[in-house]
Amino acid sequence: MGRSALWAVLLLFLPAIACASATKTRACEDGASPILRGSHCATVDVPLRHADPSGEQIALFLRRIPASAEAPKRGEVWLLSGGPGESGASLYPLIATYQRAFPGFDLVIPDHRGTGRSSRICPVQEAPESPEGTGLAGAEWGPCIGSMYANLQRTSAFSITEAAHDIGILMSQAHRSGQVLLYGVSYGTQLALRSLQVNELHLDGLILDGLVPPESTETWDLSRRTALVDQVGRQSMDAPGLQQYRTLLAAKDGAWQNDVPGGDLRRFFAALLSFPTLRDRMPKIVQDLSEGDTRTLAATVRDWNAALAQLGQGGNNQPALPLVMLIAASENNARPELSLETVNEEAKDALFVSPIPGLLVSGSVPRYPRDAWFGKTPDTLPRTLILQGTLDPNTAYAGAQEHAALLRRSGPVTFHTVDRGAHLLALVAPRCFVAAVGSFINGEVVSERCAEPAPR
Repeated sequence: MGRSALWAVLLLFLPAIACASATKTRACEDGASPILRGSHCATVDVPLRHADPSGEQIALFLRRIPASAEAPKRGEVWLLSGGPGESGASLYPLIATYQRAFPGFDLVIPDHRGTGRSSRICPVQEAPESPEGTGLAGAEWGPCIGSMYANLQRTSAFSITEAAHDIGILMSQAHRSGQVLLYGVSYGTQLALRSLQVNELHLDGLILDGLVPPESTETWDLSRRTALVDQVGRQSMDAPGLQQYRTLLAAKDGAWQNDVPGGDLRRFFAALLSFPTLRDRMPKIVQDLSEGDTRTLAATVRDWNAALAQLGQGGNNQPALPLVMLIAASENNARPELSLETVNEEAKDALFVSPIPGLLVSGSVPRYPRDAWFGKTPDTLPRTLILQGTLDPNTAYAGAQEHAALLRRSGPVTFHTVDRGAHLLALVAPRCFVAAVGSFINGEVVSERCAEPAPR
C-alpha cells in the first residue's frame, strides 16, 4: 500500500482522535506475519490522569485487523487481553478463532496502558532497547521499583480505572456503521466492566471469557489462588489417581524430581491445569513416576514449554510485571496483611500449589488506594454472554456464577458453561467458544452447556 493510501486508511481508522490527541499513525511493523497481514496500527495520546487532561500524556497502541472480504461487513469487536500485564499481542495467536467466532467483524486490539507498545510504568527499564527488552533483567528490578516509589503520582495512574477511561476514549471513535461489541478475557473482563461503569460505551453486546469473581470477594481473590488450583486439580483426577499422587508426593527425594520444572511437582501440575490436553496426562505421569519412568513427564514438559511459546508473550510482548504487581497488590488482594507463614500453612496439605500468594507477600511495589468504583457493577449492561469453564484454575467457576448473579441486576446475561473447560476458552475450547459466540451475535438462543472431549 502506498504512503498516501495508508494515511487515508489510518485517518479513517480513528478520525476524531487524530484531530483531538495528535494520533501517531504508521504501517504495522509486523505486517509480514500472515495472521497480521493487512492490519492497521495507531498510537493515540491520552492523559496520564484523565481528571487532568492538560497534564502529562501517555501513548496507547492499538491494532485493527479488518474483517475478511469473504463475509458481509457486520461491525467491529474490541478485544481486551488478560493479565493485568498482558499486551494485546497475547491474543494474536487466537485471531483465526476470533475471526471464525466474529465473521464480518473487524478485530480491534489495544495494548492496555503499561503493556506492550503502550507507555510503561518503568519507561527506562522496560524500553525495547534495554538489556531484556520490555522484560526486566535482574539488575533492572531495583531501579524500576525505585522509580515507582520516587514518582507515586505517576505510578498510581496505572490503575484499572484510568485504563477504563482509556477504553472510553478509544471506543468513542468506534465505527458505528454496524454492531460494536466488546470482548474481555480474565483481567480483560474486569477492565471491561470497569469501563462500562465510567463511560457510556453504547455497545451492542458484551462477551466475557473467564469472568473474574466480584471484586469484593473474600473467597476467590489472588491471595487464595492455591485454594482454587487445589480444588480444580482434585476435580481433574479420579479418586485412585489422587491417592497414587499422594503416595508419590510422600516419597522423599525421588530421582524424578530433577526432571520437574522448579523441582516442585505440585506447582508444575498446577501450571498444567491451564492446558486441558496436558492436564489430562497427570494420572499417567503419576503412574509412570511411581514406577520410576520419567518419559511421560519429560514429554509433557516439552509440550508445556511449546504451549507457552505459542501464547504470543515472547520477546517484547512478555507480560509487564510491574503492572501485574501494582494492580494485584492494590485491587485484587483481599488480604494485604498476608504473611509467608500463612501462605505456607495454607499450602501445606494442598496437592496443587500456586506461586501467586507467595508473590503477593514478597511484592515490594507501592499500592494505590481503591477508588469509588471498586466493588461495584455497571448500572446498565448491554446483552451479555459469559463463557466459563468448570475447571478454570484462574477464574473460579463458582466465583463467575456469583458475579453473574450480580450482573443480572443490570441487564440481560446469558451464562454458557463449558464442562471440563479451563481458562481462555477461545484457546482451550475453540469449538464451544465459536458456537456460543456465533449464536449470541446472531441473536439466537445460546446453549447452556458445551462439553470438552473427555480425556482419552
